[in-house]
Amino acid sequence: MSNDILECPPCEVGAPRWMTTFGDLMSLLLCFFVLLLSFSEMDRQKYKVVAGSMEKAFGMQRKENVSESPRTGLKMIARDFDQDAVATRVKEFIGRELEENFSELYSKIGEEIEIEAGKDQVTIRLMGESTFDSGKAEIKPELEPLILRIGQILAKETSGDIIISGHTDNVPVRGGPFQTNLKLSIARAATVAQFLLDKTAIDPKRLSTMGFGEYRPIADNLTETGRRQNRRVEIIVGTIPKRDKMENAMLPAKDA
Repeated sequence: MSNDILECPPCEVGAPRWMTTFGDLMSLLLCFFVLLLSFSEMDRQKYKVVAGSMEKAFGMQRKENVSESPRTGLKMIARDFDQDAVATRVKEFIGRELEENFSELYSKIGEEIEIEAGKDQVTIRLMGESTFDSGKAEIKPELEPLILRIGQILAKETSGDIIISGHTDNVPVRGGPFQTNLKLSIARAATVAQFLLDKTAIDPKRLSTMGFGEYRPIADNLTETGRRQNRRVEIIVGTIPKRDKMENAMLPAKDA
């Protein structure tokens, strides 16, 4: 009987041969599905419905934009999303644009300009005598460039209805062409709306005006500060993004 020990043949270096074939197959399949996707047509409405249904499938969604559509690159918002996050991004975009272009004016009347993000809308509020002289409905010349810039942003970067609403304090109107605060508020709203129609490319179908007089105060009319806040014109706009610049402004900030 031989005492020699049988030795195993040396193992091959590298992956088994079947792994190479399997890897090639997976690469070909990946390329095939990417090619199919490149020729496919994405139904935006169905895409939003599917994105909104993720809440039911995986639990509560975070208040962020959903993944972009591979076909168009358009940022979609799920149907079930809370739109407050979108409105906040639009508010930040408009505020940044105005501050960068009207820094000197902001330093003088910055406290009388507010941009508020609400549910599905953004409100641009011009308060006090910053826009109109007491008892008058003509826009002050120094405010025209700022209102013009607001109109340009709304015309170019957003879609949806734009409502111009006028408000006053409870001090009765004395003299002039307007017998009541209600008529004065309506006239001021109409003046701003007409200015935007004449100077910007806003679609007239998007614009409407309302006058509330003294009946919707946001502060106490017993103080001068409160009355200044109540004397205001509000530009209320829907927050559906329209162009790439607005879409980028709505993207969540990345951690440094």
